[in-house]
Amino acid sequence: MGGCVSTSSHSTCSSQSNGESVSSSCMGIRFRGRKRSNSDHVYVLQNLPSAPNRIFLNGKSNSSCIFTQQGRKGVNQDAMVVWEDFMSDDTIFCGVFDGHGPYGHLVSRRVRDTLPIKLLSFFQSPQLKQNVSGKTCFQRNLKTSRECDDSEKDCFIEDSQNSVWRDAFLNSYKAMDKELRSHPNLDCFCSGSTAVTIVKQGSNLFMGYIGDSRAILASKDANDSTVAVQLTVDLKPDLPREAERIKRCKGRVFALQDEPEVPRVWLPFDDAPGLAMARAFGDFCLKEYGVISIPEFSHRTLTDADQFVVLASDGVWDVLSNEEVVDIVSSASSRASAARSVVDSAAREWKLKYPTSKMDDCAVVCLFLDGMMDSESDCDEQGFSSATSRSIHSGAAIESDDGQKSEPCLQRNNTVRSSEDNKTYGGLADDDREIGEAVPAEDQNWSGLEGVTRVNSLVQLPRFSDKSPVS
Repeated sequence: MGGCVSTSSHSTCSSQSNGESVSSSCMGIRFRGRKRSNSDHVYVLQNLPSAPNRIFLNGKSNSSCIFTQQGRKGVNQDAMVVWEDFMSDDTIFCGVFDGHGPYGHLVSRRVRDTLPIKLLSFFQSPQLKQNVSGKTCFQRNLKTSRECDDSEKDCFIEDSQNSVWRDAFLNSYKAMDKELRSHPNLDCFCSGSTAVTIVKQGSNLFMGYIGDSRAILASKDANDSTVAVQLTVDLKPDLPREAERIKRCKGRVFALQDEPEVPRVWLPFDDAPGLAMARAFGDFCLKEYGVISIPEFSHRTLTDADQFVVLASDGVWDVLSNEEVVDIVSSASSRASAARSVVDSAAREWKLKYPTSKMDDCAVVCLFLDGMMDSESDCDEQGFSSATSRSIHSGAAIESDDGQKSEPCLQRNNTVRSSEDNKTYGGLADDDREIGEAVPAEDQNWSGLEGVTRVNSLVQLPRFSDKSPVS
């Protein structure tokens, strides 16, 4: 099945030519690679589906399993990826991206494919070399100026390492949003995506995230019981710091009468679009009014007590608690089926808790920190056949039937009412479409704004978007 980019092939993004090191080992940043031109960047993106050790469809890798299921609102707008041997053989990149708006499915997939490449590019930039060099010199001066004990040295290295990774996430997210704004074939004016991304490097877990997708950690407590630890914060408009920024930028934050538990972001002059998150990629109609794409960053040092990490879109968290998800993964019949078990449980909960509304898309990534998975026979028993695994490894995008046959259910916190003006969209470039995925035709309405749907992130489109889509 798929995986990360190889370190020996020219067609991959972390290819090795001279074994050149572009980072300082004392900083804890390990990356092998050569300098790449812009054409290399494009070449890498075109060959991502066939890159080894990178999976983005339902299945498993050496240390993880991923699964997504379409809701009942139309095309699946969730995307996910696990990229092993990312930068080095002890590094793993994981991400879940939840799209919203007319082109949300295209935005989330674009981010899924491009954001990791931008993160890799940062570690090959001259700016990083200068920063690492400066901090290394500072460390030498610190040693000569006074005697430092081991704890002080370790603290300095950890702070420097966190600083580099924080810069990497901030710069990569900024570059990603800039690319979406200038994309010639993808309208992100009223479409966008969340992102929750983690990089596991050895015993370090680095996290960058925007929107309301979430990551949790399962860990053993003093009583040897498995407990859930939330790693990220759902960045919604009702958080005081988020609401303050939005209001300062003239945006409005309030909940509709029919859904008082769902605060939304509104334009200052129109009751639209009603975005149910405070940070997102895209959504450029709101970028001047307080919605940003600057990620929150955090770091955690893993211990032997930590078991696995789960990343999921809000379609899961709207109906399942952190503790319930940890219990489901822990009790799964096999590790290969853990992500699917979470999605199946979420689908049942949607049907039980919200029988009159439509289930949201769900996407789940389960990363097992001991790096161990089930045997191939276990994988086959859970519906991931060897034929499917070979197809995914060869780059053929085969969507599981399960992703198209979810039962109608509902959400936890977000419901959407009908909209009088349903917009027609289409005419997107072929290279922005997921292989094997149908894209709404020009004569079709986007169903995401119709009727009572899911935790829909948008209530309606701004009136001034009646014009031709913004490029």
